[in-house]
Amino acid sequence: MKILALDSSGMTASVAVVEDDRLTAEYSINYKKTHSQTLVPMLDAVRNMTELDLTEVDAIAIAAGPGSFTGLRIGSATAKGLGLALGKPIIPVPTVDGLAYQMYGTDKLICPIMDARRNQVYTGLYEFQKDKKSSPASYTLHVLKEQCAVPIEEIAECCNSYSREVIFLGDGVPVFAKRFATLLRIPYSFAPAHRRLQSAAAVGVYGGILFRQGIYESAAEHRPDYLRLSQAERERLEKEKHQRLADSHVGAGDEIPACHE
Repeated sequence: MKILALDSSGMTASVAVVEDDRLTAEYSINYKKTHSQTLVPMLDAVRNMTELDLTEVDAIAIAAGPGSFTGLRIGSATAKGLGLALGKPIIPVPTVDGLAYQMYGTDKLICPIMDARRNQVYTGLYEFQKDKKSSPASYTLHVLKEQCAVPIEEIAECCNSYSREVIFLGDGVPVFAKRFATLLRIPYSFAPAHRRLQSAAAVGVYGGILFRQGIYESAAEHRPDYLRLSQAERERLEKEKHQRLADSHVGAGDEIPACHE
């Protein structure tokens, strides 16, 4: 099975090709350029270097959210366009699950954290469970807390409740590292740089597992999972709320006098 994987949910843009148990190519960049500038050229570079015939791809795995609203739109639009043009299904990989999968085989609690602004993080809690009957050893990602958007204090307290060592990864690590020193009562560590940020390779490998479980959708059905409203949408709703309150106060009071010149 050959999977084309894309991840533009965070600061890193990443493209990968995974065929069965082999990573054919991965191209990731975390630099001062927008995903609209990098993602498609990266895809073209991977396709050319590997002589990839896109018609031979079985499915397209995409980090489906949460994450940067703009990044998710760019990644999903790219995956959707390819899926529609090629007639290929889309594997929507939850962004936080894909991050957690990078810690494959660890015995620690896994807590990805993505900076969601306003003292909140996109996060979840995971562990790998060892298959006792398999040889060599294999592990299954188990979700303890599904991906969500919560204040940093809430996820820290959730980690404390498990009384286990936890490893953190994601772009929220440098943002909240000092806060963890005061919030956590358990041993903890941070993933190294090469495992800290989003990886299309992890999205592709985990996407293959989801695909075999029947978790995929048509390109026409695909939509990113934002988890919460964008700032612009929140501001619009807040403005509409204030307007409704103002209108209700006017309706409850005296008639508005006519304007006079």
